Amino acid sequence: MILTNARLASFATPARYGLIDDAALVIKQDKIVWIGPMSDLPEAHRADEARDLEGRLVTPGLIDCHTHLVFGGNRAREFEMRLDGASYEEIARAGGGIVSTVSATRDASDEALLHGALTRVDAMIAEGVTTVEVKSGYGLDTETELRMLRVARQIADQRPITVRTSFLGAHAVPPEYTGDPDGYIDNVAIPALRAAHEEGLVDAVDGFCEGIAFDTAQIRRVFDTARWLDLPVKLHAEQLSHMGGTALAAEYGALSADHVEYATADDAQALAGSGSVAVLLPGAFYTLRETQMPPVQAFRDAGVPIALATDCNPGSSPLASLLLTLNMGCTLFRLTPEEALAGITQHAARALGLTDRGSLAPGQRADLAIWDVHDPAELSYRIGFNPLHARMFGGLL
Repeated sequence: MILTNARLASFATPARYGLIDDAALVIKQDKIVWIGPMSDLPEAHRADEARDLEGRLVTPGLIDCHTHLVFGGNRAREFEMRLDGASYEEIARAGGGIVSTVSATRDASDEALLHGALTRVDAMIAEGVTTVEVKSGYGLDTETELRMLRVARQIADQRPITVRTSFLGAHAVPPEYTGDPDGYIDNVAIPALRAAHEEGLVDAVDGFCEGIAFDTAQIRRVFDTARWLDLPVKLHAEQLSHMGGTALAAEYGALSADHVEYATADDAQALAGSGSVAVLLPGAFYTLRETQMPPVQAFRDAGVPIALATDCNPGSSPLASLLLTLNMGCTLFRLTPEEALAGITQHAARALGLTDRGSLAPGQRADLAIWDVHDPAELSYRIGFNPLHARMFGGLL
C-alpha cells in the first residue's frame, strides 16, 4: 500500500518535527519500506495500491508509556476530599489512595478487570494510540499481581494494540504489612516478581520510591532481582519529595524515571549518563494540584529525552486522553509542541525499550495516526477535540 499526498511528521529527519511535505509512504505487510517526497517515489512502487490522504498529517502511532489501566473501583470520593483540602499523602496515610484501589482490585473478577481496562483502551485507540504500557501494583499479593498482568496481556488479544507490561509489586505497603515494608518486599514483592517472570508476564520492573511507599534500599533489592532475571527497570521517582530515586534509576540504567517533579540538575546529568528517559506525567500534577514543576530546562540542557504519558489510574491521574496530555505538557510544563509530540512517539518508544516504532522511517513498524490537521502543533493546541481521521496498526487501517 502507498499513502500519497501526505504531510509526514516523521521524527526521522533534522527538520522541525521531521516534516516531509507532499510526501508518500510505502507499506509492505506490517513495515514501512519507503518514505519521501512523492516526486522521489521509486518507479517500482508507482503501480502499487494507493490511498490519497489529501494533504493530511501523518504521525507515528501514539504511545502511552506509563499507565495503570487495570484496576477495580474508582476514587471519586478522594477527589472530593482533595477539593476539601486533604493532600494526596494525607489520604494515603488514612487508608485511602493506592491501598483503597488494592481492596477493590482484589475483590474484582478477571472479567470485570478486563472490561474496565478495555473501556479505557478503547478511548485511547480512538485517539490514535497504538502501543500502551500497563502496570500491575494494585494487587500487592502474588495472586492478584499475577491476575493483573494476565488481564493486561489479554488486552492485546481483544484489541488491535501492543501492550507492554511492567511489574509494580513495589507500589505500596498493603494493610497486612503495615509498618513492615521490608517484610513485604522480601516475602511478597520479590517472590511475586519471580513468579510473574516464570509465567512470562513481565516486560519491565517498576517501583514507587517515595516516603509513602519504599526507600532506595528497598527498591534496590527489587532492582537487583530484576537484574538477575535480566529484566529492564523503571521507577516512579521524585514525585512528592526528593528520595534519591532518580539517581538510583540511573545507576541501574533504567529505561525511564517517571514523575521527577523534585529531580535536580544533578539527577538530569545522571539520567543523561545512563541514557534513561524522563517521563513527565502532567495528569497527576494537575489532579493533585501540585506546584513543584519537573526541571524541564535541566533535562534539555543535559540532553535527556523527555516523554509524556497519561499515568491513567483511578486516583492521582484519572486521565485516558493522550491528546489532552499533550496540551497539559505544553501548558503546565512549558514543553514546546514539538517536544510534546516527540514525547508520545519517539521518546515514549525509547521509554519502553522499543526500537521498531516511534518514528516514520524504513524498517519501522507501520503504526500510524492520520489526522485532519495541517500543522502538528494543532494536536497539542486544541483541548477536548479529537482530529483523528484514521489509525493504522501493523499495516492495517
